[in-house]
Amino acid sequence: MELDLALDAAAVHLNRRDPPDLFDPFTWETTLQTWLESVRQDSAMNCPALVRRAEEISLGLRFTDDASICELNGTWRQRQEPTDVLSFAALEDAPDWLDDGSVELGDIVISLDTARRQALEHNHSLKRELQWLASHGLLHLLGWDHPDDASLDEMLACQDLLLSTIGPADSAGGNVQSHGPESNTSDSAGDAH
Repeated sequence: MELDLALDAAAVHLNRRDPPDLFDPFTWETTLQTWLESVRQDSAMNCPALVRRAEEISLGLRFTDDASICELNGTWRQRQEPTDVLSFAALEDAPDWLDDGSVELGDIVISLDTARRQALEHNHSLKRELQWLASHGLLHLLGWDHPDDASLDEMLACQDLLLSTIGPADSAGGNVQSHGPESNTSDSAGDAH
């Protein structure tokens, strides 16, 4: 798997309490690869055939701030407000019969500002919040959506499953809770390419 990891250094203010591996490319590549393999190998999970057959998968993961994600949200979703995660799927228009061997999934953009607030609200670590948001974004890249409560519940359950594949939750001093339907987790932004 090829991961294009970006940290908007000019916009993002790192906290000295942040874990040292929070923005480590190897850690994120390993995590995303584990999730992709889980989805690809589970025939009951929604996954495009093109992704299941791919020999190589690439995607982008960008950490930014509320101002930058607000601008993206306004441009692509006509919502002039910050959000936690946006997904820009590259596969939306790709024909399923395409057999290139190499697949570009698209990009996931996460607001570090919003993730910090939500980690506090959900009483878990920033790292776990970023994993939660990245898993949500990845599912959007794979074609998942949540237009109603039933599909949202299914997507949230899948996120819990993905998180369980990378080990136990690390809390910030309490029980780690999954986001529920009240979560601010964003919809897919659409194709940004």
